[in-house]
Amino acid sequence: MSYQVLARKWRPRNFKELVGQEHVQRALINALDNDRLHHAFLFTGTRGVGKTTIARILAKSLNCETGVTSTPCGQCSACAEINEGRFVDLIEVDAASRTKVEDTRELLENVQYAPTRGRYKVYLIDEVHMLSTHSFNALLKTLEEPPLHVKFLLATTDPQKLPVTILSRCLQFNLKRLPVAQIQGHLQHILSAENIPAEAEALTQIAKAADGSMRDALSLLDQAIAYGSGRVRNEEVRAMLGTIEHHQILDILQYLAGNDAQAVMQKSQNLAEHAFDFAAVLDELITQLHHVALAQISPQSLDAGAVDVEKITALAASLANEDVQLFYQIALIGRRDLALAPDPRLGFEMVLLRMLAFKPADGATSGTAPPAAKPATAESRAAVHDASKKDFSKSDAKKDIAEKTPASPVTRTAAPIPAHAPATETVRHPGAAHSGGDNASKTDTPNIPAATSPAVTVLPEPEPRPSTPLGVSDESLKWHQLVERLNVAGITRQLALNCSLKQHSAERIELQIAESRQQLLNATRQGALQQALQDCLGANVKLSIDVVPATDTTPAEIKTQRAAEKQHDAEQSIYNDQTVKTLINTFDAQVAPGSIVPVD
Repeated sequence: MSYQVLARKWRPRNFKELVGQEHVQRALINALDNDRLHHAFLFTGTRGVGKTTIARILAKSLNCETGVTSTPCGQCSACAEINEGRFVDLIEVDAASRTKVEDTRELLENVQYAPTRGRYKVYLIDEVHMLSTHSFNALLKTLEEPPLHVKFLLATTDPQKLPVTILSRCLQFNLKRLPVAQIQGHLQHILSAENIPAEAEALTQIAKAADGSMRDALSLLDQAIAYGSGRVRNEEVRAMLGTIEHHQILDILQYLAGNDAQAVMQKSQNLAEHAFDFAAVLDELITQLHHVALAQISPQSLDAGAVDVEKITALAASLANEDVQLFYQIALIGRRDLALAPDPRLGFEMVLLRMLAFKPADGATSGTAPPAAKPATAESRAAVHDASKKDFSKSDAKKDIAEKTPASPVTRTAAPIPAHAPATETVRHPGAAHSGGDNASKTDTPNIPAATSPAVTVLPEPEPRPSTPLGVSDESLKWHQLVERLNVAGITRQLALNCSLKQHSAERIELQIAESRQQLLNATRQGALQQALQDCLGANVKLSIDVVPATDTTPAEIKTQRAAEKQHDAEQSIYNDQTVKTLINTFDAQVAPGSIVPVD
């Protein structure tokens, strides 16, 4: 007798032998026992989960000579013929090969005739989504109101392609992917019955590779038995499937934790020499990173039978939580982009190099204010973000504090305000007396309740700049101060700002401009600048501008430096402000990037 493959030999003959799909079994068994049978059933799910098998068991239950039952005898002629695939009243149709409307019409011509031998004429249409639109239209009326002796059993792996008019006429059962443990247990049962020795870890590998499909698992088991000459060994199954052992992936993670680039590259070379599938290696790397993250957050959730708990726990202790999450994301993106790499090994190695290159620096923390010694970054330029979202009830702190809070000239202390003190104070910013007009509206702080507002100390305003003109022969003449007094604008002012003073006398001023800025210089602008100098100084001075490779500090650079210092001081005053700290700590407020503006 010829050999019969395990997937056919061990196909379930009744509901008791069916593995998994308990939700479908329960519904069908109850319908059969209570004689509440629908005329059309639709079974959906991925390949190899039991759609056709359940349909055949249902056909057997409907036509068993003992009567309609959920436990067919399996001995009568109807059951035997259905098991052998030659029952005349079970019409199996492969919709993938009979998609035309003519095929469907030919099929439906015999629906009106009574069954030849059985109780019901059963139409089993596999991959029904492959039918054409005209075929579905031809099937609609019969599917909705078939003769009493007809049952339709439809199966498909892609129910989204079915018209809603078909779906509405069927009872739909969605078959689930089978879990690894259930597949492994069934494989062990089959091997025990077949007297074939097997290692448990080898069966686990087969169950994982089956991806929820029992038929795929049985096909792989057949292949493993042939590969191992009648035995199923772990090493042979790994070689057959091209999978990598856990400890090799854990070694890579240990090298990454130790920042040992040479060892990581050596491990990649070893994997290439053994011709491993790098896509499968990345899959395993992602899986082990998940185990490490699980060990860090919920160690009790680790499956001691499926992972090396000791090594996983050691890795969880040696890797920071953010490192694990970063490695996982890099591996996930690298797995997606692996097909775009010119060589799979190169793509895999680039994933490992990214993990080494983008590893957070030691001591890096998130969510803290920028250090006072460093210039503020774009991320640190922030104010309290919309405190109203945190229900800051009836308080004017709902306003954007960053745009209203004074910068560094105003300091705050934590001293409480007495009960008789007013709820708000008006703070005069330095320079407010000279600004006037529109700037006057920027001199008031936001209203903060007296119960929470700290005391405000106002520093003395700086002395106003002298209004007397500087003499050209003055040894203390500062070019950047003189530029501020010049009555020039536009590109001529940019020319003045980007020049530095070389030397000066009562009759002559010599400036320098860098070669990188010489496009600002021409005769017209130089003449306009000379006229502005004469007007400002009240002397008939001559101006010369030389182009040099580099200049001393220019007024533009001084202005930029002072602006950066002001911005830094303003940001520090916000971060150190007691009210801001209270809002952050109490209402979990956040700072809005780029909203802090120094007050002149």
